[in-house]
Amino acid sequence: MSKILVSYFSASGVTRGVASKIAEYIGGDLFQIEPVNKYTSEDLDWNNANSRSSIEMNNPSSRPVVRSKVSNLNDYDTVLIGFPVWWDLAPTIINTFIEENNLENKKIYVFATSGGSSVINSFNTLKNTYSNLSFVSARRFASNVSDNDIKDWLDI
Repeated sequence: MSKILVSYFSASGVTRGVASKIAEYIGGDLFQIEPVNKYTSEDLDWNNANSRSSIEMNNPSSRPVVRSKVSNLNDYDTVLIGFPVWWDLAPTIINTFIEENNLENKKIYVFATSGGSSVINSFNTLKNTYSNLSFVSARRFASNVSDNDIKDWLDI
């Protein structure tokens, strides 16, 4: 039986809740993609061009520092990566996570939380940026994700 890692970045707690629900449903292990410098509400003000998140998202080479790497990544065949959608993309900390952890030969599923934005552009951008990796599918979830939502998406 393959082991599944449910990794996630959560700025406000919504993605954490969805990731926990998914991990519980599929029996996966949770890993938080945690920035060394946590985001404040001012950092997340997308209306402010000088906010930290705006500056990071406007710089494609931005790579926020993460607190830790996955120590036992070789134990996993499948990795789920979750995040809130920012500016129709994955937050740049997701790029840090992917680049600092060897995800080759892993099946990668992407899930995102958003009030209304799609996950399609985020998923396609990650697939194109990391074309050497095996991205399988993506799904956007609301905070009230159900077991049926997860079952309808994952076949693992």
